[in-house]
Amino acid sequence: MEIRAQAKYVRISPQKARLVTRAIHNKKVEEALAVLQFIPKKAARLVRRVVASAVANASQRPQIDVDSLYIKRVYVDGGPSAKRYMSRAMGRVNRIIKRTSHITVVLAEKE
Repeated sequence: MEIRAQAKYVRISPQKARLVTRAIHNKKVEEALAVLQFIPKKAARLVRRVVASAVANASQRPQIDVDSLYIKRVYVDGGPSAKRYMSRAMGRVNRIIKRTSHITVVLAEKE
């Protein structure tokens, strides 16, 4: 049985979040949470919250053993981007794109 948790419209670029998610793929949940705790990036804090949410979702079901869960899939999709403009010299303008992400974590039980 698979358990999912998703965080949508997170204010971080997908490229930066994917750097962190590669470190926890196919790891046990306790090990993944320990790894995320010591990665010094903003994305690690955000992904850790989603993993903890998935574990909380799993604990709501009595037939699932929380100790045997591992991270089956973790992926980051791009969300909508906010477009902003910054004034520059001589009447020019630069475009700033503030990217968002959708972080999804799928847990499964080891047999």
